[in-house]
Amino acid sequence: MSLSLSLVICTYNNAPLLARCLNAIAHQTIKEPLNWQILVVNNNCTDNTEEIVSQYQSRIDQLTMVHESVQGLTPARVCGVKQTQTDWIAFIDDDCLITSHWVAEVAKFARTHPHCGAFGGRVTLSWETSPPAFVNQFHYSFAEQEGGDDIKPVECLVGAGIVINREALVETGWIDQPLLADRIGNRLVSGGDVELALRLGAKRSLWYVPTCQLHHIIPSYRLSSAYLMRINYALGTSKLYGDTMLWASSYQRWLLASLQEGIQQFQILALEGIKALLGKQSKTVVVIKAYFWWGWFQGILKLGLMDANQRQAILGSAVPKGAP
Repeated sequence: MSLSLSLVICTYNNAPLLARCLNAIAHQTIKEPLNWQILVVNNNCTDNTEEIVSQYQSRIDQLTMVHESVQGLTPARVCGVKQTQTDWIAFIDDDCLITSHWVAEVAKFARTHPHCGAFGGRVTLSWETSPPAFVNQFHYSFAEQEGGDDIKPVECLVGAGIVINREALVETGWIDQPLLADRIGNRLVSGGDVELALRLGAKRSLWYVPTCQLHHIIPSYRLSSAYLMRINYALGTSKLYGDTMLWASSYQRWLLASLQEGIQQFQILALEGIKALLGKQSKTVVVIKAYFWWGWFQGILKLGLMDANQRQAILGSAVPKGAP
């Protein structure tokens, strides 16, 4: 079966890790014929990204680079999709290292599941330095994806290493109208990964394929409590938006249900805070969880203040057709 695949790498001032990412791609073992390419989307980099890409173009014939002037991961991804024509698009983060058989495993699954919406594999965390103990409760903050050893359908996928069926992506309308922002420069905005997966899942099946494994490099600066507070605030808002996309009723009912859930989650958080004061729980862990809750609650406010048409576009946008 003929198959074409694009690896799209969106990058912003991360040249050292981009070099490691491209080096992993350069060492792929592919036995079956495959039409594949690698596209780096330079999102206003001011470091030596262009030099790194130029160096690897001498090693990887399929490697090209384009520039996207609108800052942010979402516009960079849209650019990558529009600048490619392949049947499948894989978003590889610039801080991820794919294993040597990753492309071959992607092609294998795509050939046997040509009508699925998207799939993703095992995402393991590779720490530059040993993380503090409290970090172990927040692996989700670094896009860890561990679903076991079996291939299986799933309800959602992380954005790191997601492989998307172009036909399904066109069906979602995402290319012309993405609804949520994601990382913008150094700002830890979150929501784009959730939107992509949920909108694709509303149209077609999503799959977890453990043999498509990649390693997510976690630099030391991301192990601080301050960083985890910032990213969990963003992830809380992302969770709220994801819940909103799956809401099949009116905005008024959504607002009431969300406020009720917010109160319940705050009560749980308050109990954990009391345990922390009594020395039975880590204060750092509770504070980070509080930032997640605050980000989630702020999402309610942001949605309420949003333009009515934009809010309506998000509300229920990932509910499958025919769902009650």
